[in-house]
Amino acid sequence: MKDLQSWPEPVVRVQSLSESGLRAIPDRYVKPPSDRPLLVSSPLAKDVNIPVIDLKGLFVGAKVPNGPDDPTLRQINEACRNWGFFQVVNHGVDPKLMRMMRESWREFFHLPVESKQLYANSPCTYEGYGSRLGVEKGAVLDWSDYYFLHYMPECLRNHEKWPALPPSCREQIAEYSKQVVELSGRLMKMLSLNLGLPEDFLQRCFGGEDIGACLRVNFYPKCPQPDLTLGLSSHSDPGGLTLLLPDENVPGLQVRRGDNWVTVNPVSDAFIINIGDQMQVLSNAIYKSVEHRVIVNSAQERVSLAFFYNPKSDIPIAPTPELVTEDRPALYPAMTFDEYRLYIRTKGPRGKSQVESLKSARQ
Repeated sequence: MKDLQSWPEPVVRVQSLSESGLRAIPDRYVKPPSDRPLLVSSPLAKDVNIPVIDLKGLFVGAKVPNGPDDPTLRQINEACRNWGFFQVVNHGVDPKLMRMMRESWREFFHLPVESKQLYANSPCTYEGYGSRLGVEKGAVLDWSDYYFLHYMPECLRNHEKWPALPPSCREQIAEYSKQVVELSGRLMKMLSLNLGLPEDFLQRCFGGEDIGACLRVNFYPKCPQPDLTLGLSSHSDPGGLTLLLPDENVPGLQVRRGDNWVTVNPVSDAFIINIGDQMQVLSNAIYKSVEHRVIVNSAQERVSLAFFYNPKSDIPIAPTPELVTEDRPALYPAMTFDEYRLYIRTKGPRGKSQVESLKSARQ
């Protein structure tokens, strides 16, 4: 943990670079040719989108009415198995609140830099205003700034670490997080049923009500050379589920599909849901986390909000015994989320190298 006390080099705000009028990005942001979006852009990008699933009427109270044979549950099951990503509409989160959150955070990132620096983060917890992932000196960086905060468990929820400006921001964060946690709980029930498990099974594996939940708000400034860099390098999410509120007007998220990258076209008032590594482990790779990345552009900035729904950090996560058979033995060793997420916090985003290394070590 000693390496996570401070950043290895002075932090440079990408937004400040963008607004300085530079015509060429610094070498620190230039990706290797194999990782540049221009050289590996997907021919499918304009013709394919991740599945869009309507959740309207699926729930009566907190119960799933029709069990795993419900057509909507089948759609979710297919999306989890075939894509690892899907969009949901009519999900129960207030669309007006979603739009207000996105615009409040856009306003935050356009505050004077001194106001934002009050919340500057460190790699110890990553909580606050940041501009890099990983602590390796000399690493190639991503073209983005962000703000990271904790919502659950309550012992980590510190309103003083949430932005005081814009004035409505803290109140919006609290209500938005409450509603997204409720949606996450419903999604957990759907995934449990689709795996042939009791509807509360995955939630109990995560710690019941004592789960982890955090928000990362991403700001991708305009970039003079978007073909040379990425807003966020290829990675799979280390946690359980991610619920992304994208920028509706500016696509940027790309999902790996075989050897191609598919640019996601956001649907109005939808969340983009993706499976994280912890869910891949629990399901014994029936559901797989999928690599994704973010491209940037020279004409428009982007704001997105990624809400991470994770297991309680000190609970060992391992393949569910009910999903382990002679033909499909346990693929992963048990590991707590605290142990698991040290990898990305130290090394930054690196494809699916972490979860795959666990699998190869087990075999």
